[in-house]
Amino acid sequence: MPIKPFLDYLLLEKNYSLHTHKAYQANLESFQNFIQDSQPETEGIENVSYSEIRSWIVDLIQQGNSTRTVNRKLSVLRSFYKFLVLNGVIEVSPLKEHKALKMAAKVPLPFSEEEVKEVLEGDSYPDNYLGVLQKTLLNLFYYTGIRRSELIDLKRTHVDLDNRTMKVLGKRNKERLVPLLPAMSKQLTELVKRQEEEQIIGESGRFFISPKGKKLTEAFVYETVKKYFSEVTTKIKKSPHVLRHSFASHLLDQGAGINAIKELLGHSSVAATQHYTHSSMSTIKSVYKKAHPRERK
Repeated sequence: MPIKPFLDYLLLEKNYSLHTHKAYQANLESFQNFIQDSQPETEGIENVSYSEIRSWIVDLIQQGNSTRTVNRKLSVLRSFYKFLVLNGVIEVSPLKEHKALKMAAKVPLPFSEEEVKEVLEGDSYPDNYLGVLQKTLLNLFYYTGIRRSELIDLKRTHVDLDNRTMKVLGKRNKERLVPLLPAMSKQLTELVKRQEEEQIIGESGRFFISPKGKKLTEAFVYETVKKYFSEVTTKIKKSPHVLRHSFASHLLDQGAGINAIKELLGHSSVAATQHYTHSSMSTIKSVYKKAHPRERK
C-alpha cells in the first residue's frame, strides 16, 4: 500500500494540521528512500522487517539525530504500520515489540519573573506600529500561554475585548476559551488602535498582521522573542515555547492547580502538563514543608 492513503487518513479523518501532515510525509519518504537504497530487493516499506528498521535507527543515530528525534520518527512509522494492520494490508506491525529509545528528560529552563517583567515593561520597543506589535505578541505569550501557531492564526472575530475573552483554535482544531486580564486586553486594544491609525489592513482576518498587512511568519515571531529576551537573560533557549513554559511554571509557583493550567494551555491530558512541574519543584517543596502538620510542630 502506498503512503498516500495513510496521509489522507491523517488529514481528512484525524484532522491533523498541514504542518503535522507534511512532517509525517517527510519522515515516511525518508524511511522509504533508505529502504530503497539499502534493501532494493524489499518490495515496499509495508514488507520490511524489524531488522531493517533497526538498521535505519542506527543510520539516523550515526547522522547525529538526537534520541528524541529518532523516537519521533519511529512514532510516525508505528502509526503507519498500525494503519496497515487495521486495513488488513499486513497482519503484524514490524514495530510491535519495539521499545522507545531511552532519553534523559529535557525540560526547557523558563525565564524568571524578573526577566519577563523587564521585557514586558521595557522601553526599547520602536515608537511605531512594529513596536506595538512586538510588545503585544510578547505579552500575549506570557499572559495566556498561547502557542506560536495559535497566535499567528488568531482571528479578529475570536477576540472579544468587551468581555475579555479569546477563542483559540489549538491542535487538531480543538477550541478553547481563554480569559484576558485587563492589562492584556488594554494592550490588544492599543494594537487595534494602531492598525486603524496607520491604516494597516489584513486580508485574512487575522488579529496579528505585519506592518504591510501580511500574515506573520514563524521566523518573525521567534526572532521577536529572541531579540528582546537576549537583552535581559543569558539563558541559551529564548523562544515562544520558553515563554509558554514560563507562563505555566509561574502559575504553578503561585499555587495554580495543574488541571486549570492544562485547560489554559490546551493540553489533551494532565500528563502533557506535568513536565512543567519539574522547574517548580523547589517552590513545591517549600510549600509542602510549611504546610505539612508534622513539619509545623
